[in-house]
Amino acid sequence: MSIGSPAGLLALLALGPLVAAYFLRRKQPPRVVSALFLWRSPDQKAEAGPKFKRFSRELSLVFEVLAVLAVTAFLADLRFGKEAPKKHLIIVVDGGFSMRAQVNGEPVSEKVKRAVSQKAVSENASVLTLVESGIRPTVLAGPQMETTRALAVFEKWAPSQPSHDVLAALNFARELAATPDEKIIFFTDGPPPENTELPPNVEAHSLGSALPNFAIVSAQRRDEEGMARLTIRVANFSDGKQSIPVSFTAADQPQQTQELALAPNATGVVRLSMKTSADITVKLPTDALREDSEVTLTAAPLGEVNVALLESLDAPAKATLQRFLQVVPGVTLTPPALVTFGPADSDATVTLGAGAPLKSFVGPFFAQKTNPILDDVQLGGVVWTAGKNPPGRSLMSAGDVVLLSEEDDGRLHLNLEVSRSNVQRTVAWPVLLSNIIRQARLRREGFGRKHLMLGEELPVSVTAGAKWQVKGTDGIERPVLGLGQLLLPAPGSPGAIALLKDGKVVDTAMVLAIDPRESDLQTRGAFTNDADAVAAKATVLQAPPRSLWPVVLTALLLMISLLLTARRTT
Repeated sequence: MSIGSPAGLLALLALGPLVAAYFLRRKQPPRVVSALFLWRSPDQKAEAGPKFKRFSRELSLVFEVLAVLAVTAFLADLRFGKEAPKKHLIIVVDGGFSMRAQVNGEPVSEKVKRAVSQKAVSENASVLTLVESGIRPTVLAGPQMETTRALAVFEKWAPSQPSHDVLAALNFARELAATPDEKIIFFTDGPPPENTELPPNVEAHSLGSALPNFAIVSAQRRDEEGMARLTIRVANFSDGKQSIPVSFTAADQPQQTQELALAPNATGVVRLSMKTSADITVKLPTDALREDSEVTLTAAPLGEVNVALLESLDAPAKATLQRFLQVVPGVTLTPPALVTFGPADSDATVTLGAGAPLKSFVGPFFAQKTNPILDDVQLGGVVWTAGKNPPGRSLMSAGDVVLLSEEDDGRLHLNLEVSRSNVQRTVAWPVLLSNIIRQARLRREGFGRKHLMLGEELPVSVTAGAKWQVKGTDGIERPVLGLGQLLLPAPGSPGAIALLKDGKVVDTAMVLAIDPRESDLQTRGAFTNDADAVAAKATVLQAPPRSLWPVVLTALLLMISLLLTARRTT
C-alpha cells in the first residue's frame, strides 16, 4: 500500500463534525394529525429541543463514516500493490573545473549543490536524475533515484572536467527523460558560448561571476643527464597589467622564483633548469581558481633507444650515422636494438642506400607533411641522389621517384646514395634522423608523454603477449584494447595514471589541471534561460491518474445512507 498525496489525509478531520452532528438533536415542529393511529411510533427523544443525547441511527452514521474514509482514500491517492506516482526531476550540472572558482569565498560548486537541493524541494520532486556534463556525460545519481539518496550522493561531487560542449550532456539527459519534452534544469557558471542555443525544454541558471585570474596554461619538463629543464607558460586573464611571481620548489633544491610581467589578456613563458630528479612544484599566488595556479611535474627522462648499425652498410652512410648518434641524447649502441640501420637489401628497420640506375634531384620534393617522420624537415638547397623505387607507401618523392617510403609493419626505406648527395650536410638530415629516433622511442612500452593537459588523449604503446590495463585518475583499472601505438580516450580529471602489464606498473603519467578555456573566468557571469511553458508541464503529466474506486464507493455509501435516513417508520 502506498500514499501518493499525504495532504489528502486532512479529509479525516471531517469525521469530528459528522459524529457531533449525530449527537445534536433539533426541536421538532408540532405536527397535527386527524387520528392517533396515523402516528403509531412517535419519537420521544426529539421532543425536548436541541440537546446532546445518545443517537439512534447508528447504521446511517456507519455508512457516512465509510464515505468520508473513501473520500480520504481518493484525495490521498491510496494505492494497493502499486508505487505512488513519482515526480521526476532531471538536473544537469556543468562539470568544468572552472566551477571550483571562489565567488565571495565560496566555490561555485558548493552554490550549485545548495541550489540543486532547493530546486528539488520547490519542485516537490520525489526522484532525481543528476547528470554531469563533460567530454563524456556522466550520471552522478540515478536514473530516477530517490531524492534524499540522490542529494547525499551529489554532496561528493567535485567538478574537474576540461572545456567541453554542454549540449552533449543536455541531449543525454533528454534520453533519460520519460518524455522528449520533459523539463531539464541546468546549472552552470556562465552563459553558453556564442551560437549555442539551448533546447526549449531547458531551464538554465548561472551561479558564477566574472573574475580576474592568472593561470598556468602550459607546463613541460625534460630531464637530461640529471638536469631538469622546465618551460612554463602563464596567462593573465584580467583587464590590468600584472606582475606575477612564479616559484619552483624541489625537495633537494632551494626554492627559486622568477617574476613575470604580463599585459592584460597576455601570456608569457618562464624557462628554468634545476639539477634534480625529484618532483618539481610550480606555483603562482593564490587567486580565484586555485587549481590552475599550481602543478607538480614529475621526472620525465628520455627513454633509452638502442640502435645498431649493420656491418654491410657502406662507409659513407655508416660514417654520417655514427656522427649523428654520438650527439643525440637518449641513444645507445648496445643490443638488443630497437632500431637497426642497414643497406637497401637488408631486413633492417631503417634501410639506407640506392640501387642503380641513380638519379640526382634538387627539387621540387613532394612530402607528406602530416607524417611525423617529416616534421620540420626542410629540403631547400638539398641534392638528393636516388635509385629504383623502394617498397611501401610513398612519404616523399621527386617526380616519379620515391625517396622515402614506409611499409605496413613500420619499416622505413631511405632511397639515398649518401656519397653523391649533400642531404647529410644540411639541417634536414639531423631533423629527419631525430624524428626516426623519436618515433622509435614512442614504440617503447609505456606512455608517449609524461605530462598531459586536461582533455588530451593519452598516447600509449603496448606489445603482444601480455594483459595491459590503464589505472585512471579515478582508481579504476580499464583494459587496453589493441596493440602497438594507441591513443586512449582523454582522462576525465587531473591526477596520476598508471600503465599495468600483467598487473604490474610499468609506466606512469600525470594529468595536469591545465585548460586555458576553463581558466578564463572573465566570460563567466549571471545567466538564466526559462524553459518552454509546455515543456515545463511535462513532469506533472508523468504521474498516473488517481484510482476511481474511492469515488464509486463514496457515491454508493452516500446513497445507502440517504435511503436509511429517508426511510419512514411504518
